[in-house]
Amino acid sequence: ALAEIWSYGHRNPQGLVFDKTHKRLWSIEHGPRGGDEINLIEKGKNYGWPLVSQGKEYWGPISVGEEKMPGMQAAKKVYTPSIAPGGLTLYQGKAFPKWQGSLFSGAMKLKHLNRVEIDENGHITSEERLLESLEQRIRAVITGPDGYLYFSSDNGKIYRLRPQNTG
Repeated sequence: ALAEIWSYGHRNPQGLVFDKTHKRLWSIEHGPRGGDEINLIEKGKNYGWPLVSQGKEYWGPISVGEEKMPGMQAAKKVYTPSIAPGGLTLYQGKAFPKWQGSLFSGAMKLKHLNRVEIDENGHITSEERLLESLEQRIRAVITGPDGYLYFSSDNGKIYRLRPQNTG
């Protein structure tokens, strides 16, 4: 790759977030009919698209690419079926201490707020699906300066998520 290209082989990034503490760049990407990915982006690395994918063709049950190939970076997390991700934030606020360092993304297809927990080495250790009862396609998500999470949905509303004991 040319020196000015940081990384390549990305299909459809929906969110990028930089973890200043660990000096890591995360992305969340739409895959083709399944195969949405969370990637830890490193300089000069190839993330495989279109040769590597765990998604299927839209017109039939045929794999788009191989699950993995030598020289290509594997995703840290693959969503099959697709959640249809929207936005990405790394939680570094004070309102939710147990969520410190978690990645949050919207889920437009499965209609929830998605949380993944990351360990010190950059490995995803668990996933939690929040707010499914809203039944909303969640798009953009950010951490506000007050430490609360804010997100938008297709109904045109902006939501604020805060601990229950804050009043």
